[in-house]
Amino acid sequence: MMTMGWKWWSLVAFLVLVAAIVGLIFRHSLLARQPVLLAVQIAAFLLMIWARLTLGVRSFHATANPTEGGLITLGPYRLLRHPIYAAILYILIAALISFPSVINGLLFAIAVVALCVRILGEERLLRAKYAEYGAYSSRTKRVIPYVL
Repeated sequence: MMTMGWKWWSLVAFLVLVAAIVGLIFRHSLLARQPVLLAVQIAAFLLMIWARLTLGVRSFHATANPTEGGLITLGPYRLLRHPIYAAILYILIAALISFPSVINGLLFAIAVVALCVRILGEERLLRAKYAEYGAYSSRTKRVIPYVL
């Protein structure tokens, strides 16, 4: 798929992800009630902030778009290739455990598919832009350190 195609799909996936999260918000099913699950969500939110601060302003766009300045492999990117998406996933898993239902499960599944599209699209674009991405991806997991 061409670069423009991946950017278009990443935008669609972003909008679908936002819609799924908004759906959970409207169902009052995003913030966990159990202390342990809420702690997981807070830790995930802090991971997201850490990743954003590590990237700086170069990553604030809705489409997958590798920017100039080199591949970031510092901070949370030493442990995960996609710490922001990982954080979203951790928040959603805790929400689903806290509020299990068919509709919430469907919203979770939609969000996971959207995250997968974003991850695969971004990885394809990063491989094309940065020669060192292949080596980085071979030593760093996508969303769960040392596992996945």
